[in-house]
This record gives sequence, structure tokens and C-alpha cells, in this order.
Amino acid sequence: MTATPLTLYNSLSRSLETFVPLDPADVRVYSCGPTVYNYAHIGNLRAYVFTDTLSRVLTWKGYPLTHIINITDVGHLTSDADAGDDKMEAAARAQSMSIWDIAAHYTTAFKQNLKDLNIREPSRFPLATDHIEEMIAFGVKIAANCYELDSGLYFDTGTVPDYGRLAGTREDDREGRIDPVAGKRNPQDFAIWRKSEPGENRQMEWDSPWGRGAPGWHLECSVMSQKYLGANFDIHTGGIDHREIHHPNEIAQNQAHCGCADTGATFWMHNNFLVERSGKMSKSGGGFRTLQSLIDLGVHPLAYRLMCLSAHYRSELEFSLENLMTALTRLKRLIGMIEKLKPDDNFDKWLEFLSGKPSFQQQLDQILPIPSYAKDCLFFFDDYMSKDLGTVGALTFLDALLGDREMPDGLKLKAVGMMDTVLGLRLTELTRHDLRLRPKSAGIDEAEIEARLAERREARAAKDFARSDAIRDELATLGVEVMDGDPLGWDWRLSL
Repeated sequence: MTATPLTLYNSLSRSLETFVPLDPADVRVYSCGPTVYNYAHIGNLRAYVFTDTLSRVLTWKGYPLTHIINITDVGHLTSDADAGDDKMEAAARAQSMSIWDIAAHYTTAFKQNLKDLNIREPSRFPLATDHIEEMIAFGVKIAANCYELDSGLYFDTGTVPDYGRLAGTREDDREGRIDPVAGKRNPQDFAIWRKSEPGENRQMEWDSPWGRGAPGWHLECSVMSQKYLGANFDIHTGGIDHREIHHPNEIAQNQAHCGCADTGATFWMHNNFLVERSGKMSKSGGGFRTLQSLIDLGVHPLAYRLMCLSAHYRSELEFSLENLMTALTRLKRLIGMIEKLKPDDNFDKWLEFLSGKPSFQQQLDQILPIPSYAKDCLFFFDDYMSKDLGTVGALTFLDALLGDREMPDGLKLKAVGMMDTVLGLRLTELTRHDLRLRPKSAGIDEAEIEARLAERREARAAKDFARSDAIRDELATLGVEVMDGDPLGWDWRLSL
């Protein structure tokens, strides 16, 4: 068998395309990052599980990678509109804090979320506010495609070819998300620079040829992607909501800047929404769930990663506590099976080798000699992941591999380690103890639970079933569910 060529879904063509890098020695990826006015909700974080999976697959296929995730700390309004407050300014006022402190706090929290989800750090986390001069210069370069109003400088979308092709929706669908601004030539025209209103007290504003103010949200991604990746790069990622307005606006800016029809990226890729029954998650709607809120419930963050991988990135994923607990149980089962495998003598060296992010081919070369059926297993896994990041099939195949009684334990563990360089679940590192997080609200710690369960075992051995039941009921009142006869061998769990 041979490795399967990598195919990815390109939102621009609405089709699967074989990935051919512009430069095989440096694949360049740009991912729209967070606006750091609040904590990222778990719907936001699905986008970074997706981009991390993409970057891991590119590494698996042998491509050196430059990956940029920007940090939006200015310019993003409270909606996709061109009117209203800047999210950062609004958050600073609401919390009576410096806008710079707001940005620093939530940027740190976002990076901790990525660490908790075992998401690899990108090559850079550039800040919007570090690139204001470049944004102004970019605006000057595309001035012929813009016009000035009292409120700022606006991009005339009628000056570029096929505006909105990426969105693939009717113009009135997009226009419904854009507030009207008096004087706009076209309803979908967008702000390049927003002037500060007379008497407005902004913490972040700069001088520009169009007056004192701040950049429009869309400008930063065109500027930073070109600065760090070049005018043409391989892949641009973001949530599916970016496909409708933000990314078409980026493309329009890019085309005006180059005076051509180039869109900037060859592939535009988008993950679908994480939804609850009430609809897609939104920070602006309030009451959103953060990753820390799941950890506070006693759920390991990699259970959420596994939940994301259990659905294709282009499919909507429904969030519920039941679905989350299903993912946690699945992760427990995987770890329980892996802990029972006996490593061979050089397994630690193998893990050290894998930590260097070798490609699939490099891993195959290092693991040889290997039985042909085991080698075929790895090619099957590669086939799933090479077909538009097919994590659903890959996880099913991992289950089958762990259930294979022919493959020796040591080889099976090495194969799991190989697959996990793509899945990112820390399968050979986690233990049962790691997965047993104490809920923030729990009134009892693990040592107390184990002590009470030891008493219960003594009571059961003495056939004192009344005492045994009393201890079980007492633990239940403290949120501890005793799991007699659990097929995974877990003695207890803390209720959500």
C-alpha cells in the first residue's frame, strides 16, 4: 500500500481538491484568531481543534509548516456591522479596566485553553495593535478602491471582481447582517478605517490620512497574512460564519492590493458551528460555556477535544452534557485499554522520536521491520485522515486496532503513538488518574472517596450489606456515583 494524497474541501470552489503546496518546503497557513474581549466559548474553540488537526495532518504528510493565528485586540465591532461599539472598548468600559489589561488577560486565558486542549502553538500570535502602521499603509495602497464618509473610509465592493463568491449566498442574505451607514455606495461596502466621533473617548485610536480613529476589523487579517505568509499562501481557516462576510471582505482587500483576481489563499477552509438546542453558541448572547466551566464540572478538557473529533469538522456538532459525557467515557475506555498494553524495551525512545513531529513516512522508516498487516493498518489510518481530515473514521479504526488480538502489545502501543501525533489526545501519556478531575463544587476529595470505598469493600466482604448501602448512599449525597460492575473497571465517578 501507499500513502493517500491529501485532499481538502475548498470553500471557494465548494469541492474537494488535491492539496498541492505552493512551496513544499514551507506550507503556509493563516487562522483567524480570537477577539480578546472575553473568554473564548467552547464553540470558538472548536475552530482551533480543527486547525490543529489540519496542521498535524500537514506535518504527518511531511510538509514543513508556518502557521499564524492572529489576536484581535482592536477594531472588531459588536457585530458584523459597520456601526456600533468596538468589542474591546465596550469590554473595557463594562469592566472598568484598561483596554490593554483586558486584552492581556483574555489572550492569556485563550492560550491556556489551547494548552489544555493539547493544541500546538502556531509559529506566531501577532497582535492587531502591533500592525497599525502597516494597516494604514495598506489602506493608502487601496485608496482607489475606497471612498471617504464622515464616519470613515469605506471599501467599494463594486471595484473588485466577483465580490462575495466565497460566501455563495444571495446578496440580501449578507446585507441583512450589515447595518446601513448613510452614504454607502453599496450596502455590503465595509469600513477600512473608522473615525473617532467628535467627543468620543476611545482608549485605542491613532492618526491616519482619514482622521483619528481605528482600523476596521477585516483589515488586520489581510495585513498580517501578507506580512508573515506572503501575498499568496496555501490555506486560510476560520469558522463558517467568517465565510459569509469577514473572509469575502479580506479577499476584496487582497484583490485591490494586488490589482488582480488573486484571493490570497489557495484554500479557504471553514469548520461548522457547535450548537446547543437553543442555537449556535455566541458570546454576545451571554451565558456561554467556557472550557474552564467544563473542567470545573470534573470533565477532562481532552474529552471535549475527542467530542470535536467525533464529528467531521464541516458538520454541525450538537453540544450537550450527555454528548460530552459520552466522549469522556470513550476517552476513559481508550486510556483503560492502552494502560493494559505492555510496552517494549525501546518505547520511551519511540515516544521521544514522535515528539519531534516526524512525518508518516519517517515514522514508517523508523518503526521497521513491521509485519505487513500492521503496516497496512497504518496506511488505512492515513487514508482516513488524508480524505479531508476524516477523524470519525480514523477514531473507529483506532478502536479496531486496540481490539486486534494478533498485534503484539509493544507494536500496538507504537502504532497508537503514531496515530496520536495526528489525533492529539495524549493517548500514551494520560492515566486513569488524570481523567478523574474533581469538580469545583465537590464536597469531598479523592482520598476521602477512596477511604470510604475501602470501608464499603470491607462491609461487603463481611456481608454487612446495610452498611455497604449506607456508604453508597452517603457518597451519592456528596455527588459520587459508585459504579459496581462497571465494564471499564471504574469504581466511581463524580456526578455533573
